[in-house]
Amino acid sequence: PDEFYVHKPTYQAGHRAVLRRLIGDKAVKMIFVEGETKNTTRNIPTPRADRARFCVTDDDVLELAGYACAIEAHYGRPMDIEWAKDGLDGRLYIVQARPETAASQRSKTVIESYVLEGKGAQRKDVLAEGRSVGEKVATGIARRMDNLGKLSEFQPGDVLVADITTPDWEPIMKIAAAIVTNRGGRTCHAAIIARELGIPAVVGAGDATTSVPDGELVTVSCVEGDTGRVYRGELGFRVDHTEVSDQERPRTEVMVNLGNPDLAFKTSFLPNDGVGLARMEFIINEYIRVHPLALLHPDRVDDPEARRTIDTLTYAYSDGAEFFVERLSEGIGTIAAAFWPKPVVVRMSDFKTNEYASLVGGSSFEAAESNPMIGFRGASRYAHPAYAEGFALECRAMKRVREQMGLTNVVLMVPFVRRVAEADLVLAEMAKHGLRRGENGLQVYAMCEIPNNVILIDEFAKRFDGFSIGSNDLTQLTLGVDRDSEIVAFDYDERDEGVKEMIRLAVEGCRRNGIHSGLCGQAPSDYPDMAEFLVRCGIDSISLNPDVVVKTTRQILELERAVQLQ
Repeated sequence: PDEFYVHKPTYQAGHRAVLRRLIGDKAVKMIFVEGETKNTTRNIPTPRADRARFCVTDDDVLELAGYACAIEAHYGRPMDIEWAKDGLDGRLYIVQARPETAASQRSKTVIESYVLEGKGAQRKDVLAEGRSVGEKVATGIARRMDNLGKLSEFQPGDVLVADITTPDWEPIMKIAAAIVTNRGGRTCHAAIIARELGIPAVVGAGDATTSVPDGELVTVSCVEGDTGRVYRGELGFRVDHTEVSDQERPRTEVMVNLGNPDLAFKTSFLPNDGVGLARMEFIINEYIRVHPLALLHPDRVDDPEARRTIDTLTYAYSDGAEFFVERLSEGIGTIAAAFWPKPVVVRMSDFKTNEYASLVGGSSFEAAESNPMIGFRGASRYAHPAYAEGFALECRAMKRVREQMGLTNVVLMVPFVRRVAEADLVLAEMAKHGLRRGENGLQVYAMCEIPNNVILIDEFAKRFDGFSIGSNDLTQLTLGVDRDSEIVAFDYDERDEGVKEMIRLAVEGCRRNGIHSGLCGQAPSDYPDMAEFLVRCGIDSISLNPDVVVKTTRQILELERAVQLQ
């Protein structure tokens, strides 16, 4: 079936918008058949045109949402409601309402912790080692993938073993039990997506594609510290569950990093103070898949296959722009609704040129760069003629989230702002598209991830409501280390004294200027001592990966108590 989501709190406040819609397969439909002796029904294949469009209108969905709110209010509890739309008069009818007894009674405050049982396997059973990502254990058949043509061979529950991953691989990463790559560090594409999906990953393993036999049962363990291991065979492990509903909140706000709308409601039940980093790139890559400019100018796309894909994806929409705006606003809106009314900091797009080029139709609009990591990315794109139209679509989507959906808990964040003049240019561009800082309570943050942001923090602070320190890029640019390179991974360390001094100066500068300071990089999720350093600096918030929120919150509480006693 098709699925539609409506956010009850904002609906009841007067906002009339469908939060999210997912088109279903609808392979079969039931029709009414008049007979000579009796009337009956019959199942027939659904015509292709009907399968490609939504079965009811947004007006129908919103009318049903109103009925659902009224029925729940009447009975004072969650209700399971059945309804029908009459084929003759076109009206909606409620045909049954009964208490909902499954989802509403499920515990939302139990946290899972993975533990290898016994001593685990022997050293001789270790097939590969690398950096561990996600504190989990998974077992599955190892499936070596070396080109896009083999993706169809991948089965749900397999362990993906590859040299490296790119956004093209995400369809199979979504169904993988775990991910293992030869190359990459803790902030590479495979690591980021694995965290989003809540699966373990071992990255930078060096020779995994040769040392892990294709088709063999393996266990991927990321619960043994910084080193992740791939073991031969199936190891025993258990999942411990901890109730966290009564956990005290620390003074330092503990937020979560998130990009996948499918995980938003599940993640929102963790003890948290909101979302410190909602990544727009995940939604564009997963739910839109097409380069924004290819949607606006399909005639400029050279690849016939890409043009067919664009036509298929946008079939149910008036044009490519509407498709982009609705899909992006629905993804961000879902995350904002899940955490409502807590703040959700949404980072505007921060693809690199090679990542933009990998989107459908992207190669027609992106130039090749020798070092995309410090190239045409972030704020430099937004007012530039080569991407300004795409940024306008992003702004339209965010305006829809805040104004039409009523999700004013969304805070917008600009990434990779190199210079003060660039900040002014981007803010003016946002205002031109209806996102003026201060209007309708709109706050605009900037990522603090370039040494110049720290050096000129007093100037940047005049233009933004807060800074979120991106320790991944700040480490890269302070130490001069490519954060995606496993060769120099030994030199990439967020705990280096120079990096920590940059962070301390940024926090101090935010406090001096009376604006919010936060950190959304990888460091505090991986290293408890880094979280301790940030708390001692007096940072306002730390944004963590969901799998370490509970553990790190407890550490922060203990530290804050200890500091008080000193």
